[in-house]
Amino acid sequence: MNIKDLITEERNPNTMNIDSMSTFEMVRTINHEDQKVAAAVGQQDQQIARAIDAAAKRYQQGGRLIYIGAGTSGRLGVLDAAELVPTYGIKPERAVGLIAGGKQAMLQAVEGAEDDLELGQQDLRQLHLSAKDTVIGLAASGRTPYVVGSLDFANEVGALTIAIACVPNAVISSHAEIGIEAVVGPEVITGSTRMKAGTAQKMILNMISTGVMIKQGKVYQNVMIGVQPTNAKLIDRACRIISTTTGVSTSEAMTALHNSANDVSVAIIMIETGRSKADARDLLAKAHGNVAAVLQANK
Repeated sequence: MNIKDLITEERNPNTMNIDSMSTFEMVRTINHEDQKVAAAVGQQDQQIARAIDAAAKRYQQGGRLIYIGAGTSGRLGVLDAAELVPTYGIKPERAVGLIAGGKQAMLQAVEGAEDDLELGQQDLRQLHLSAKDTVIGLAASGRTPYVVGSLDFANEVGALTIAIACVPNAVISSHAEIGIEAVVGPEVITGSTRMKAGTAQKMILNMISTGVMIKQGKVYQNVMIGVQPTNAKLIDRACRIISTTTGVSTSEAMTALHNSANDVSVAIIMIETGRSKADARDLLAKAHGNVAAVLQANK
């Protein structure tokens, strides 16, 4: 199929006159189109769940989440990878975003990079890709050569491969173990896939990475216990997390945070079980970092 025939390149009949609309009508029209995104993503719930379960197993074994894409898709992958570090307290090397053309492509397009089948392979080789890793290939059009080449190489290595596209029967889906296709329809501005397609991709990435982190024990109840209290705002958040999940006062939470060496998970277990910091850490290690499992076993 030619690029011009892709649904992401079609003209949207609902926005043919957007250039002559009032500002209010323009905003309302864009919002109406955006409402279609969640429904399209919802059609892929089963595939997204498959991706989470498979990626979580690799991550538990020490593998990495590696996002790879070009243009908007690549930037969204880099963003998701970067945000996992402060949100869940993981090491930067456990979540890596690759974009066609390298770091400079985050701010300015690098001509021809996305059309290079070999470039993605080279980028993954530099990361010493292994079978424990998960490679998430992103392409709104579902056919970007940089992503296709990356997925093919990842398959050869034995890594888990996931493809995220916004067209049906995407090329990249056939090059991945799990294909996710959120078909959001033509864009408000023809071909501007940073809009609905970009929003859909971000939603899917949020679900996958959040799901993987939950399965690593980085979430207790519905709070981020992997948060790193590295500044005043995050120290306050850490104390509130400890306080709300255990019922202790904020001052007691602050003391527990200090005694746990700023480890929210350890602090919660120390409070709830009365164990020492060393014991709490041992219990967490045996439960693969899952606070709920530790507390259930130590009632």
